[in-house]
Amino acid sequence: MLAQIVRFFREWKRYNASLNELNSLGDRELADIGISRSDIPRVAWSAAHEA
Repeated sequence: MLAQIVRFFREWKRYNASLNELNSLGDRELADIGISRSDIPRVAWSAAHEA
């Protein structure tokens, strides 16, 4: 159980880092990588789980 909590907090930290990085990009840069601003939370959460 403790391992699950630690894993969740690590994923949450990666999620927040990805979220901040993607939010710092402009709309044109987001379009260049094929995502819209409304996709940012989903993409960030997916990236956190894959790492």
